[in-house]
Amino acid sequence: MGRLKDKVVLITGASSGFGRASAVRFAREGAKIVVADLTEQALSGGFEENLEEPTAQVIAANGGEATFVTCDVTKADAVERAVQTAVDTYGRLDVMFNNAGIYRGGKLMDEFTETDLQACFDVNVKGTFFGTQSAVRQFRRQGRASNGMAGTIVNLVSTAGLQGHPKQSVYNISKGAQANLTRCAAIEYGHEGIRVNGICPTYAKTALTRELFDNMEFMQTFAESVPLKRWGEVDDIAELALYLASDESSYVHGALIRIDGGETLSRYSV
Repeated sequence: MGRLKDKVVLITGASSGFGRASAVRFAREGAKIVVADLTEQALSGGFEENLEEPTAQVIAANGGEATFVTCDVTKADAVERAVQTAVDTYGRLDVMFNNAGIYRGGKLMDEFTETDLQACFDVNVKGTFFGTQSAVRQFRRQGRASNGMAGTIVNLVSTAGLQGHPKQSVYNISKGAQANLTRCAAIEYGHEGIRVNGICPTYAKTALTRELFDNMEFMQTFAESVPLKRWGEVDDIAELALYLASDESSYVHGALIRIDGGETLSRYSV
């Protein structure tokens, strides 16, 4: 315990899925959490055992500190307000986890609408862009800590940002942009003591993939296609996010870390 002791962490999309699991995990390690999302309530269809309890409430019930702020990551001013909430409530910001995301799939490229494409870019790209901007500005205002670091940014990307997949082109395009955003930010801000890294999961069990997971043929076919023979769990991603948010990863910078059961090695397994 204590790997994030007294650190202030803002997590977008933290009411559900990866963000919720990470918020709870970070709080157990001593972090003060700002849960930023459109609503406090978790998305229906999630795999959480206590969907009726908001993330901040779960954290408080386990002795942690957390506060909720309404945040639409597609709006720059809303993200700025979320960062200001962290500062007003806990005095600073140490870690920005740009986790909020949206998925569109199930169609060939020519079948997607402009609305589908725009939705992916608004949330996945603009949301991460605004989150990075706001965090960098706050880190600069605070200055460097005694360890020489000013702050840490973690972006939830995807294996979709590293390669192509069938029938989800608008999602992959947005995730590719998000991957390069992560690289560019790492190049530009490393010299200011700001670390930036990305997490690249494959399919994992969240509300956003519930329909795919409940499709027995797809669920089994995907599990069989990866070397570890299973879907990802939200806790898998939370543990990696914890490492990247902590000082244990102090020399990890500009990385896009695959957490995919071996999917990107080959989609065909023995």
